[in-house]
Amino acid sequence: MPKSTLVRAICVLCVSSWLAALVQGQEIPQGELVKYTFDQSKIFPGTTREVSIYIPRQYDPATPACLYVNQDGVQYKAPEVFDELIHKGEMPVTIGVFVTPGVVKATSDQALPRYNRSFEYDGLGDGYARFLLEELLPDVETKRATDGRAIKLSKKGNDRAIGGASSGAICAFTAAWERPDSFRRVFSAVGTYVGLRGGHSYSTLIRKYEPKPIRIFLEDGSNDLNIYAGDWWTANQAMERSLTFAGYEVTHEWGEGGHNAEAATKLFPAAMRWLWKDWPAEVKAGPGSPQLQELLIPGEDWKLVGEGYKFTEGPAVNANGQVFFNDVGAGKTYQVTSEGTVKEFLGNSKRGDGQAFGPDGRLYANAGETSQVLAWDPSGQSKVIADGFRGNDLVVNHQGGIYVTNPGWNGTDPSHVYYISPTGEKKVVDTGLKFSNGVCLSPDQSLLYVADSRTHWVYSYQVQPDGSLNHKQKYFHLHVPDSAEDSGADGIRCDRDGRVWIATRLGLQVCDQPGRVNCIIPTPNGKVSNLTFGGENFDTLYCTCGDRVYSRKVKVKGANGWDAPNKPTTPRL
Repeated sequence: MPKSTLVRAICVLCVSSWLAALVQGQEIPQGELVKYTFDQSKIFPGTTREVSIYIPRQYDPATPACLYVNQDGVQYKAPEVFDELIHKGEMPVTIGVFVTPGVVKATSDQALPRYNRSFEYDGLGDGYARFLLEELLPDVETKRATDGRAIKLSKKGNDRAIGGASSGAICAFTAAWERPDSFRRVFSAVGTYVGLRGGHSYSTLIRKYEPKPIRIFLEDGSNDLNIYAGDWWTANQAMERSLTFAGYEVTHEWGEGGHNAEAATKLFPAAMRWLWKDWPAEVKAGPGSPQLQELLIPGEDWKLVGEGYKFTEGPAVNANGQVFFNDVGAGKTYQVTSEGTVKEFLGNSKRGDGQAFGPDGRLYANAGETSQVLAWDPSGQSKVIADGFRGNDLVVNHQGGIYVTNPGWNGTDPSHVYYISPTGEKKVVDTGLKFSNGVCLSPDQSLLYVADSRTHWVYSYQVQPDGSLNHKQKYFHLHVPDSAEDSGADGIRCDRDGRVWIATRLGLQVCDQPGRVNCIIPTPNGKVSNLTFGGENFDTLYCTCGDRVYSRKVKVKGANGWDAPNKPTTPRL
């Protein structure tokens, strides 16, 4: 090799070594930690906690920073890792918020504090996410770096990550699960997905829910805890298998470690690279389970039909596929036109509630104001069908027989299910539910389904020729949110394949005929009281959701009570 070429090679090698040294830690800009105490929570009243804010040197307040939240304070040498990865361009400019769990201080030195860690971290529900979004993070944005830089955080979920170990890990996942609009990247080390406060349910719920846009990195070791609450090692593997089954972006690092942060600290840089890879490209939701894919159309999302109502209920569809619904609080009934617009049908519905069309084309409705069942003709004229009780929901069969639920509104009166024959005779056909609510018939009209809102059950009855009911059974087993004692099951509809769609606190829970929840489909605002299938082909869901009504086109068609019965195929047992 010529001497000049050798010299050039040595020079290039020296420069490369110098650049590598810079990247490996020498001359890497170092961020700072700003520490303070937060004690103003109303969501977790009386708690005090320590907060450390990492502010990278590269941060410019002119551009809101990405965010990483970590439970249990500073771990995994995170500030040093962030310094290096931000310097290398392997993660965006990110402000870290490291927060310890809340403690309610003892009243004296003779008493123990109340330690909130398990309550805040292990519990399901949106409490901790709300604490971050409504209380802590707004407070963080009131602080400044030592050089005076204001703290401005991006509000986009795609720009936010959250992580932790053990209970802090399930807490991170729960925050993203509840609020993927605010957190979409999750780091989970030795996660506590076991039976401390319901975390063991996640591996089941993930499989059933319509997928959420979350990317998650899981770490655990075969020597993790195996105690009264469960087996951490198998629980983490169950999480990974469920996330994969549902089509989530998930990766994992399994080892032989125990319940500690040793492995997490070693792999934290790689985890951060993976979580932030291809940013700012959006983290997207996967396709979901095969059962969901049988129902939902890719790319077809919810659409707003109308808003600004007091409380919507009673969606019903006529033979032309036109949908009608009630604004119970305003005492009005509305019609969704074929163009998708909403127009008033009744200016005074007499506080109409649950309703359904009959085979004669009339709209049968429970009138809460008069405690009657009314039949409205297309011109808006009504006729009394039955009176003497305040109905909740109803269904009309293909012969004109009507089943009506009467919950026992004041909490002391008994709950009833009424049957009104095509000739107008009224009789009680069931009692004993806590709060009878939604009601529908199976596609072959041999079974009646009634929601008991104040439990997690929907009952099944066999319909007899005279309209009476036999073989009553607690049948459909529903999921209940952590924040409630019951499912809040309300309106019910069947599709023509025999699935039962139930409006609940968690969204639409879709069951197979044997009574098992296959899918859970949330609505955009987290509320749903009732549903129907409308449109020309009865393949568009219409859901009443508090002050709004939403629609969504699906792959299946609704079974209508006024239509001729049809027998679905035998389900898998």
